[in-house]
Amino acid sequence: MPDEADTIKANLDAQRPETFRFKGFVKSLGPGLITGASDDDPSGIGTYSQAGAQLGYGIGWTMLLTFPLMAAIQEISGRVGRVTGRGIAGNVCRHYSSLLLNFIVLLLFVANVINIAADLGAMADATKLLIGGPGIVYVVAFGVLSVAAQIFFDYRRYVSVLKWLTLCLFAYVGALAVSKVHWGEALSGILVPRITWSEDYLTTVVAILGTTISPYLFFWQASQETEDERIDPDKKPLIKAPLQAAMEFSRIRADTIIGMAFSNLIALSIIITAAATLHATGKTDIQSSAQAAEALRPVAGAFAEIIFALGIVGTGLLAIPVLAGSTAYAVGEGRRWRVGLDRKPREAVAFYSVLALAAAIGIGLNFTPINPISALYWSAVINGVLAVPVMILLMVMSRRRAVMGQFTIKGPLYWLGWLSTAAMTLSVIAMGVGFFL
Repeated sequence: MPDEADTIKANLDAQRPETFRFKGFVKSLGPGLITGASDDDPSGIGTYSQAGAQLGYGIGWTMLLTFPLMAAIQEISGRVGRVTGRGIAGNVCRHYSSLLLNFIVLLLFVANVINIAADLGAMADATKLLIGGPGIVYVVAFGVLSVAAQIFFDYRRYVSVLKWLTLCLFAYVGALAVSKVHWGEALSGILVPRITWSEDYLTTVVAILGTTISPYLFFWQASQETEDERIDPDKKPLIKAPLQAAMEFSRIRADTIIGMAFSNLIALSIIITAAATLHATGKTDIQSSAQAAEALRPVAGAFAEIIFALGIVGTGLLAIPVLAGSTAYAVGEGRRWRVGLDRKPREAVAFYSVLALAAAIGIGLNFTPINPISALYWSAVINGVLAVPVMILLMVMSRRRAVMGQFTIKGPLYWLGWLSTAAMTLSVIAMGVGFFL
């Protein structure tokens, strides 16, 4: 049996900083990086393409604004999961009313299903651009592939695949590289906000905020921190293992900042590409990401169209599992079911059933008269509106000692989280006012 001196030495060793190793650092990236990359899903690509095509370089400032705001709220989400050992819904069901829980989970389910449908439709259209064929077959194939990978893949291998899929986002850096950009105007649009008080402009701002600061991202990152902690025998919820806190908070912050910076860099590349090509040539009526890819051919060449379309497919393969997974986590944790992508299907039947149901409804919507491609833009607006109550709940919960123990969120991170919440709230109010002008 180890004596007290050995125990103290082991605790001190656990807190001592390790020598930096790049391979180890990359391996430590996970929930934050995947969350940030999945934020640039086909819905987001459509929104950013529309924004750049309609408003040009002048809308670039939104990316500079959203980076610290989304980084803060995602870090808070990650901390809630890592400290408590439960996702957001798991904490809500234990500390708040069931009515509030059901309201939040229902809205999340609806928003995510619409997003899945829109993303699958965009992926199918992009594939048709590349190789032709029937789009509805691609919708079913992509939907089934995404669900099957989550249910039957080994969890660690599955997460590794998601990390590699983040590389597909560099397709948009490639599209930017072949575009003729007026960099003086582009930098001015990033650094100097030009706000127009009109319905279209304000709706676009809300759509951008809604697609960069999305509720499903909060639920996913919190639940993934919980999942990673549960399957690692050396980790416990920080509320039970406070000596691990300093190292874990540093990891979560680095992971989140890198993921959100990556996400915003790609989003900015898409906006600038659309502004330099589509807006510059008067092609402002872009209704989807696939239309944006197709419109690039006569302006920037076939290469730009191909890599833009490939990026849509790649980001969809990354985003669909996150959308369906975050839905299953929210419903499962709220019902106190056994949840987790590392569990075998027979161990978490209800969890995987919700995951499959969300994807199945998303696939099914593509067979209805409702055009999921035209829903791309509005799904981002819906997410923007839904984000407000979820963010308020998250901020209140992160400050409550009954939830977070000694690790309640405080200081600059706390106030930046509230600033993010206020920015989203004001943008939604502005959009509502804009409708009546």
